Amino acid sequence: MSGIDFTVYKGSSSGKVVKSKTHKEVLQPDEVLIKITHAGLCGTDLHYKTQDMVLSHEGVGVVEKIGSEVKNFKVGERAGWGYLHNACLHCDQCLSGNEIFCPKRALYGIADFDQGAFASHAIWREAFLFHIPDAISSAAAAPLMCAGATVFNALELHGVRPTDRVGVIGIGGLGHLAIQFAAKMGCNVVVFSGTDSKSDEAKALGAHEFYATKGAKNLDIGRPVNYLIVTTSANPDWNLYLPVIAPRAIIAPLTISEGDFKFPHNPLVVKGIRIQGGICPSRGLHVKMLRFAALHGITPVIQEFPLTLEGIEEAIDKLEKGKIRYRGVLVAQA
Repeated sequence: MSGIDFTVYKGSSSGKVVKSKTHKEVLQPDEVLIKITHAGLCGTDLHYKTQDMVLSHEGVGVVEKIGSEVKNFKVGERAGWGYLHNACLHCDQCLSGNEIFCPKRALYGIADFDQGAFASHAIWREAFLFHIPDAISSAAAAPLMCAGATVFNALELHGVRPTDRVGVIGIGGLGHLAIQFAAKMGCNVVVFSGTDSKSDEAKALGAHEFYATKGAKNLDIGRPVNYLIVTTSANPDWNLYLPVIAPRAIIAPLTISEGDFKFPHNPLVVKGIRIQGGICPSRGLHVKMLRFAALHGITPVIQEFPLTLEGIEEAIDKLEKGKIRYRGVLVAQA
């Protein structure tokens, strides 16, 4: 049979990862065939491991073939992609540079179920691929495709300034990158974590202050934070945090959780607090994130696993048990 065949690793109804094949009849004129070298494991992947779809949305690889109309990628160059695979490019959201909110967007988990980064290859539209700066290794680039892009989007899109005092709740896959980006933006970074065990590491990443919250009745941090990034899956104890949140502050919950987001009504109104939702950025900010990370040496803390069925199962098991520090990266075997 003619066409393009490649190996993929999918979820299943039992939650067990299965090895399969994807077939594409032809490479469209605006599409790029990528040989995947590195794939990031994200907490979101755990939500989809019981679905019949190829897992992972943090992909990095080498261009192997290009369509006849591709102009910005050449064979042999590195390319990466994230949560967003496609958009109409004609609606109000797309025309204003916000294609991540396009009504016809193709996102991981809702489209392109036969493709993902846990695979030997992938085929994507050129318009939704990103060049990897020379200063960033492919292993480091994979988590930046989602985790790094998400925290950068939260900081950059909503106007965080160097004069702001930025709080980060949680030091994990998102939190350790939020600390680095906020610090390199010139912000005063305040980190909140359950215990003191990660204090030294948080400060090495760029935090200026660290506060342990487990068992605390109140937090004495001096000047309150103007911006609070929540990277924990569980809702924080808002009674503990409200006294250290400045009037007109922005709270950005970044993780995807089941159930409702709950927040005290009166403080929200009286202090003029904004709860700002958001996911990965649109393409323009994604490119800026990669340039910023390359310029400032922002690097995810990663654990590597082989991009095999066994390697994926091991990485998922460790992530479910909270033993990944801080992003899992699957590496293709030669």
